[in-house]
Amino acid sequence: MLQAHRIGWTSVALAGLLPIVAFAQAPPAQSPSQTAVSAQPDQAELVREVAAATGKDPASLNALLDGAVVKQSIIDAMTRPAESKPWSAYRPIFLNPERIDEGVVFYRQHHALLDQIGRQYGVPPQYIVAIIGVETNYGSNTGSYRVLDALVTLAFHYPPRAKYFRGELKTLLELPANKLPGAIPDIYGSYAGAQGLAQFMPSSIRDFAVDADGDGHINLMASLPDAFASIANYFRAHGWQAGEPVAVQADPSATAAPPPAYENVMPDKPLESFTAAGYPPTAGEDPSLPANLLTLDGANGTEYWLTFQNFYVITRYNRSPMYAMAVMQLADAIAHGIAQAPAAQ
Repeated sequence: MLQAHRIGWTSVALAGLLPIVAFAQAPPAQSPSQTAVSAQPDQAELVREVAAATGKDPASLNALLDGAVVKQSIIDAMTRPAESKPWSAYRPIFLNPERIDEGVVFYRQHHALLDQIGRQYGVPPQYIVAIIGVETNYGSNTGSYRVLDALVTLAFHYPPRAKYFRGELKTLLELPANKLPGAIPDIYGSYAGAQGLAQFMPSSIRDFAVDADGDGHINLMASLPDAFASIANYFRAHGWQAGEPVAVQADPSATAAPPPAYENVMPDKPLESFTAAGYPPTAGEDPSLPANLLTLDGANGTEYWLTFQNFYVITRYNRSPMYAMAVMQLADAIAHGIAQAPAAQ
């Protein structure tokens, strides 16, 4: 029987809703799947806003944006995120022996720093490691797209989420140099424009990134202290509750009512109400804890999970409940591995 995943060592839109803006004619040397950005009204307005907010030279901003390359592969990736898979197919991507073992090794290599930051922010080190494990496979895959290309492509050529990505592009252009790992054209990340070990979007860098190594510069790519502390700070800022559970599996009774549709909102119903509805937890928790009920299509049949505030916090990192479940279970597996053979002090 699965136990509650309690804190402690023992324990990415529908395409085709609107037509995609036609790409400018590419010069002969470029691939048919990508093209340089040409000046357009959206770009001009964005440049005016950034220049007004920062005092940056409009000509330099235009030159930077003109150097971006629109890539069809970025739009294609947005239409087929891993989160579109069922849980039975999604879980093995992140919960496999290799990913777990590598997480244990990663913790052992950096346990002093992870433990220190975990204590400082009240966030268990295994969750910091699990986020990095799910996001970048412990730093081995931080993304192969230029962040500028990704955000320009999605802001100006992907109408379903153009408003969001325009905001992220604007934030990227407004970030001071000491919050970026280098010149904007040289920053690489995911197809959605996330960067570094923490895979932060520009707005998350602005709001939650931390200069933990004290060098006056935030570098989520090269500085482990910055990356670890930024993840922990993100969790704390979104309401992580130290010492509280994340989720516990429910065991429905024969008379249980059909489960309600899961709403990815802060839990507001007491755990005991789900018990009364026929979905009791498989491990003891405070019956007054606010909870939600999540139904997943597992490899061995339907799974029911009672999720709490800390699960909701993980969904602020990625709104998919499957993502949050993968992070939780990977963190739990890493913690179990560490407990079996603790790192040398």
